[in-house]
Amino acid sequence: MRIIILGAGQVGSSVAESLVGEANDITIVDTDPKRLALLQDRLDLRTVVGNAAHPSVLINAGAPDADMILAVTEHDETNLVACKLAATLFNTPTKIARIRSTEYLAHPEIFSDENFCVDFAISPEQIMTEYIEKLIEFPEALQVLDFASGKVSLVAVRALEGGSLVGQQLQELRKHMPNVDSRVAAIFRKDRPIIPEGDTVIEAEDEVFFIAATEDIRAVMRELRKMDKPVRHVMIAGGGKIGRRLGMTLEKDYQVRIIERDFQACERLAGELSNALVLHGDVTDETLLEDENIAEMDMFCALTNDDENNIMSALLAKRMGAHKVIALINRRAYVDLVQSSGIDIAISPAQVTIGSLLAYVRRGDVAAVHSLRRGAAEALELVAHGDAKSSKVVGRRIEQIELPKGATIGAIVRGLPQSNDSFGGILTAEQQMDAHAVGRTTRVIIAHHDTAIESEDHVIIFVINRKMIREVEKLFQVNVGFL
Repeated sequence: MRIIILGAGQVGSSVAESLVGEANDITIVDTDPKRLALLQDRLDLRTVVGNAAHPSVLINAGAPDADMILAVTEHDETNLVACKLAATLFNTPTKIARIRSTEYLAHPEIFSDENFCVDFAISPEQIMTEYIEKLIEFPEALQVLDFASGKVSLVAVRALEGGSLVGQQLQELRKHMPNVDSRVAAIFRKDRPIIPEGDTVIEAEDEVFFIAATEDIRAVMRELRKMDKPVRHVMIAGGGKIGRRLGMTLEKDYQVRIIERDFQACERLAGELSNALVLHGDVTDETLLEDENIAEMDMFCALTNDDENNIMSALLAKRMGAHKVIALINRRAYVDLVQSSGIDIAISPAQVTIGSLLAYVRRGDVAAVHSLRRGAAEALELVAHGDAKSSKVVGRRIEQIELPKGATIGAIVRGLPQSNDSFGGILTAEQQMDAHAVGRTTRVIIAHHDTAIESEDHVIIFVINRKMIREVEKLFQVNVGFL
C-alpha cells in the first residue's frame, strides 16, 4: 500500500515506524528537514520537505498514486486542506485527518465529501481522555481496551501476592468462577511473553492480559489481585487540552483538582468547569501538593506538555502519598525507563492513538486495533467474511485454524450491528434504533478450542509479536471468487 504521512511529529513518526515493516511504501512530509533526516536514518522510507497543504509538495510526495493520506500535522487547518486537495486533485481513496479543535469536531458535516472530504477524523486528545478515564474506573489495571462497541474488554493487570489464582494453574480459573467465562490471552513475565496453556502457573508480578465480557471484568480481576478501593479523589497536573477534557469528563462523578501554572489558562478553566477546583501553581511545588492534601489523592495524573515535569511531579506525588500516579510521556525512550521507577503507569500518547489509525491501514476488514506493551504487541478485532469454501476461518473450530505461534483468539462477538460511520463510531438516530434492535441478540463468546467461527463474527485476536500480524490478516481475507 502506498501511504503518505503528513507530519513527522510523535504521531506521524510512530505510525511510520509501525507501517514501514509491513511491506508498505511510505513517504513522510514535514517542514523540518532535521526531523525528517533522523527518521530516514532509522527507517526505510522516503521523505519530502515542504508544506503539506501545498499541491506541489503533495505531487512531489507521490499523491497522484497514493492509496492513503494520513494528515497528522499539528495544525488542523493544514490537515483539512491536505485532505481536500487529495480528494479534488488526486482522487485519493482514503483520507484521514488528525483534528485537535473541539470546534471542528462539534460539526462533523465539515468532514463530508461536500466539504473537506475527510474519511476519518481522529482526535488524539479525545482518545487519550477516554483511555485515562478507563484507568481511573479500573485503578488496578495497567491497560483497559474496548472491542466490539464496548461489549468486550481486554485488560492488563499485575498479578500480586494474595490473588486467588497466583501460584495456581490457569485451568483453575473456571473452577473459581463457574458462572463467568474469560480467557487469559497472554502473560508477560519479566518482559518475556509466555503463551498461556491450561497448566501455566501465574506468578506474582506477572503482567496478565485477559479478555472477558465487559460486565465480567471486575470479577476476573478479583481472582488475580486484591482490589483497590474505588477512586474518589483525582488530581490533574496540567490544564491543557487533555487535562481540560479529562477534568470536564470526571467532575460529575469524582472530586477533581487541576493544577495549572499559566494564570490565564486557570481563569479559562475555572469558567468552563462547574465542580472541579482549579489551582494556580507549579505541579512540582512540594508545598502546594502538601497543602492540597496530595496524600488523600486516589489518582494523580501528570498531563502537562513537558515530559520532565510529568515525571518529576508524578514521582513527587507518589513519594508524598498519592495512591496511584499516571504520567503522560511523549518521548518513547523515557516510557520504558520510568515504568518501573515508582510511576504506576507511563502513557505514550502516540502509542495510544496509533490503533485508531492502524485499523484503517490493516488488510482485511479490521474493526479495531490496539497497541500493547508500548507497541511490542497488538490486539485486533477482525470481521470474518465468506463461507467455508472462500474463508480460512469461517465454519472452522478454533483448533482447526492455523494461527501463527503466539497469536491467540480471545473472544468472538456474534450479531453485532454494522456501522458505516467514519467519525469515531457515532451513529445517526436511525442507525442507533437499528443497532439497539439488533444489539438485543448480540452474544459475547469467549473462545475455546471447539468454538466455531461464523460469517460476520467479530473476532478479537491477541498477537504477542507484531511481526505475525500479516499472517493473521491473510487468514481473514476471503478468496477473490467470493467477492
